[in-house]
Amino acid sequence: MKCLKTLLVSTTLLTAFSLNAEVTLEQQVKITEEGLHFDGRNLDFSNVGTPDTGEKYDYFFGPNISAHGDAVKTYRHYVFMTWYKGGKNERNVMLSRYNTLNGELSTIEFPHKHTGFRGDPLVGESHNTIGLSVSPINGTIHMVFDMHAYDNNNHGGKFKDDFFRYSFSVAGAAELPHSEFTLDKFVKDTSEVSQGDDDYKHLTMTGDLDDKGNFARLTYPKFFTTVDGTLLLYMRLGGNNNGAYVFNRYDAETESWSTFTKFNENNQKLKGNQYNWGLYGNMKYVNGKLRVGFQQRSNDNSDKYKYQNGVYYAYSDHPDGFGDWKNHKGEPMTWPLINSDEIKVFEPGDYISHTEANSVYIVGSFDWTVTEKGDIHIISKVRSTDRGRADYEEVYIHSYKPAGAEEFIISTDFPGASEIYTSGDNVYIVGLEGGRPYVEKAQGGTNNFIRVYEASDGPVFDHGTLYIKDGKVYYYLMERTSGTAMPLYLQIIDLDLESDANAPIVSFPSPSVTVNQGYEKLSLNISAESPVEGRSIQSVSLYIDDELVRTDDSLPFLFGHGSKPHETGALGWLDRHEPNPSPLSAGRHVFKAVAVDSEGDSSTATMILNVNSNAPIVSFPQESLEVDEGFERLSLNISAESAVEGRTIESVSLYIDGGLVRTDTSLPYLFGHASKPHETGAMGWLDTHSPNPSPLAAGSYEFTAVATDNEGEETTASMLLVVKGEPEPPIVTWPNSTVTVYEGYEKLAITIDAETPVEGRDIQSVTLFRNGELVRVDTRPVWNFGHSFAPYEFGAMGWLDRHEPNPSPLGVGTHTFTAVARDSAGLESETDMALIVLSLPGPSVMINEGDISLLTEYQNLAITAEASAADDDISLVSLALYIDEQLIREIYEPPFIWGSDAYSTELLSLTEGTHLVRVVATDSNNKQSESSIFINIDLLGDLNKDSIVDKADTRLFTSKLRAGEIMDIRYDFNGDGVVNNRDTRGLVRRCTYSRCSSN
Repeated sequence: MKCLKTLLVSTTLLTAFSLNAEVTLEQQVKITEEGLHFDGRNLDFSNVGTPDTGEKYDYFFGPNISAHGDAVKTYRHYVFMTWYKGGKNERNVMLSRYNTLNGELSTIEFPHKHTGFRGDPLVGESHNTIGLSVSPINGTIHMVFDMHAYDNNNHGGKFKDDFFRYSFSVAGAAELPHSEFTLDKFVKDTSEVSQGDDDYKHLTMTGDLDDKGNFARLTYPKFFTTVDGTLLLYMRLGGNNNGAYVFNRYDAETESWSTFTKFNENNQKLKGNQYNWGLYGNMKYVNGKLRVGFQQRSNDNSDKYKYQNGVYYAYSDHPDGFGDWKNHKGEPMTWPLINSDEIKVFEPGDYISHTEANSVYIVGSFDWTVTEKGDIHIISKVRSTDRGRADYEEVYIHSYKPAGAEEFIISTDFPGASEIYTSGDNVYIVGLEGGRPYVEKAQGGTNNFIRVYEASDGPVFDHGTLYIKDGKVYYYLMERTSGTAMPLYLQIIDLDLESDANAPIVSFPSPSVTVNQGYEKLSLNISAESPVEGRSIQSVSLYIDDELVRTDDSLPFLFGHGSKPHETGALGWLDRHEPNPSPLSAGRHVFKAVAVDSEGDSSTATMILNVNSNAPIVSFPQESLEVDEGFERLSLNISAESAVEGRTIESVSLYIDGGLVRTDTSLPYLFGHASKPHETGAMGWLDTHSPNPSPLAAGSYEFTAVATDNEGEETTASMLLVVKGEPEPPIVTWPNSTVTVYEGYEKLAITIDAETPVEGRDIQSVTLFRNGELVRVDTRPVWNFGHSFAPYEFGAMGWLDRHEPNPSPLGVGTHTFTAVARDSAGLESETDMALIVLSLPGPSVMINEGDISLLTEYQNLAITAEASAADDDISLVSLALYIDEQLIREIYEPPFIWGSDAYSTELLSLTEGTHLVRVVATDSNNKQSESSIFINIDLLGDLNKDSIVDKADTRLFTSKLRAGEIMDIRYDFNGDGVVNNRDTRGLVRRCTYSRCSSN
């Protein structure tokens, strides 16, 4: 056992702040000699097709796969660890259990072997980690492993029905005796997609194959345990610049998992956002809540960020994260999130000066945590993309928000780290230095890290991953040796949280205070007491921005009182107070109180003082502006006003890259107006303007406005002007900007045209995206997609005998395909094609007759129709005749005739009035179409259309006869073959009322 007891002095606090800590290495145990490690070349897309076939194990992304990811967890007195077995030809998934009480080690070997990068076992992939958890409620073991955004179709279909890998044990397996801790305690897959009798991998976590779409395209499994023992799993859905975090929940009572729920939407552009984006960070369950912290990678390749930008943070007040999501200020956010700006904390890219496209590199050294009392800590790093540039910059950032504070404190006084952890109210940096573990500690809500543990002997480690539980670090490490099989160790390090419980309790009256510049008084009564009976507070020291103000050794611990008015930065408020010669300037200041008790234990509290400026308020119309080289006009109306009543603005001066342009002493403060068109670098735009002899050339320029008020106070504002020269990116085009197909289409192959207009350059790649999701990167011409070896790329079903039907064809709607061409200079162009998938049309059907008019007592009526299917592969099932929504008869083969032959009377019962006739055709796809006509049945004898036959009709009948109008032969009531006056008696007999002749 190794113990290092230290008393260290923080460089930021000089000699005033010390921290006692006794951190001990409790146990170290070797888990195996055979942890899989990739010892070969780091491949890329140019050589991944030719990996080493010998002993060396080439890899993609990184060399680590064992002791990597979510690979170590605890359950009661056991520590569980996952790993892959080395060497190169083994690769089995392994699970080890260490009994911390008796030192017993149990290991299970699973049949599954690491499948390698995109299914090539000769190329290792570091992203295919094994996530691990044990339910504290029922003792089931859960593992999700060996996947990187796979689905049924990508990578040539290599992962069909095997794109998600989940293994789980029976209840109670976690604490079985050593002899019973065996593979048979895990549940086999007996579903229809099982790969055999030794298949312990399940395609879904719900047990329902109908849910398999919910488990596709996932990466980076990580489990959490909530305060009530519920297991949660989170993973990343999708790709690097178009992704989402998803999570699900385990119900220990029913031993079942839910489907995945999204924290944020992917394909954000389709949902109204300006661009698609992915997440680089973590979802964590800390301090009793599910939380998310990440950096964003957008698909904008023309901004100053090479990959990621920003720091984003959110948390959920729902016990399991299913709703009630908020930003760090407690404001509700859209859930699932679409616009990441709703939860943005700050921009690390603002901490270096580069502005050119792809010049800022924010990758790695990002992590975050939250202490038990609610202090939020986020670490990040920003540097120049080009390490060789003369003005190379690199900044490590620690942003933290003490519990109760309203805003983050952003500190660049931070040496940097890759991960940050928490236990109790402290934050920790745990890592390797010279291959040996060390621990640094800071009180939550502070930036005061000191080293409390470091190993000076023992094995030299290559890397590791860790889990902290109940004040102990379970550090799972791989020893640095050689080959494709290297030893794995577990170290258990006690963080000595018990001593922290004895530390003093210290606090400011408020976590944050806002005052105006020139404030006269700020008195702070700092509360400090010991939680341990018999101890007393020896002193309280106040620091402002890490500078010691004073140490007070007696109650009350009051700073800024009448005898010391200046120590809190105030001017003074009594007549006897001389004005403070060094008052606090406008801006944010960190006040820190350090309490030390009679045993030498100490604690720290912080307060943020925001000092509002009295200086003028000045601003450009916008912070940055892009124009094309040779721009004709740039007029800038600079806003300037005093923040103090009674003061006025004396002048506003404009500078370009430090050179004075002009000082304006009267409103409006307008530069680049018609009388001075050249002063902002423009060419001029009026006929009276001669061309600018010295226009601003392509490049970036800093415009600075300096506003001065009548008291001589100044304020500066800046604007970045980017003058864009003519870029010459590749030219990429589709054969057609819009393609229309019918659902179920078998084939769609398209060759994309890509070329560079610049001599000496060539096209390096053409990348195809479907609705924002990566389809494939093609690195050699011709740029053909959807060909016979990749028939599904445009969503087609497949057309050759060897093509299995596409299980995920594109549905009805409009789909956007984006082609991105990249040339040898790194310039990119993109163009979109709209693929419109139409619903298969129903059959065509037509009633041959037009609208029909009949009289009651009609004797004959037949209706005929013709129909055909929309496609040769579709058959016609039936035609059905409806009259007034009443089915008359359905006919299953032509001829389609109603009212003839054996059915001659089926249409003879229509009553007086108008009837809707519909013929509905149905095809073998259950698609339907219809044709319709109207049949109008008039009352026989009702010549004036008043719905009765009466004397008026007989008179009209006689009148029509006299006028020689042709009458319907059905009015030949006496059957002599003509309609004449002798038929009047027959009409009278049809009168609606009796005694028609007397009406």
